[in-house]
Amino acid sequence: MYLSSSRSWVIGHRCNVVAWTDNFVHVRAMSGQNAIRNDVRNRSNAAMGGQHAPLKLEQFLPYRLNVVATLVSQALSRVYASRYRIGVAEWRVLVTLGQFGILTGKAISAHTHMHKTKVSRAVALLEKRKLLTRRTNRADMRESFLSLTPSGRAIYEELAPHALDFARRLTDILTPADYDAFHRALAQITRRSAELIAEAVEHDSATGEM
Repeated sequence: MYLSSSRSWVIGHRCNVVAWTDNFVHVRAMSGQNAIRNDVRNRSNAAMGGQHAPLKLEQFLPYRLNVVATLVSQALSRVYASRYRIGVAEWRVLVTLGQFGILTGKAISAHTHMHKTKVSRAVALLEKRKLLTRRTNRADMRESFLSLTPSGRAIYEELAPHALDFARRLTDILTPADYDAFHRALAQITRRSAELIAEAVEHDSATGEM
């Protein structure tokens, strides 16, 4: 009798454990399904809310231009970064000096639209690499005339065809008409951006916010 009752208790206990386990698995499955439904619902609500947002980042032209500039810069850096061990700022300074020959740091800053501090650091790095040289401006001892060394000029001449090929591959998806229209629009937007900066500076000066 004792063995029989013990066996019955064990069997009943096992049944209870199985039932509890099945119930637990069911609850967890339901919880997982509810979590998925809530996530889908939240995403749907966010999407619905985004449709009525007054400002949509992915459609905002200044943001889109910034994204394009970042992606193009990252792709272009593959042309010179690993091969010549220079960064974006050094690349711009080197190419600018390759184009114009001799310039001051201030002139490079104006041409490349880079802050003078960034230009100064790039110049120092290129000078350390013996890719450019400086000569003091006797008319203004505070600045120097910068030019490429023979090694710097050799890099410029070597990378120029690779950079031009990259530009060609970047735009070969455009028809000639689209290419011309794009360059006209880009020139107009660039000019208008400069005008807006000048207007803002003039406004700040007039209101004493400078």
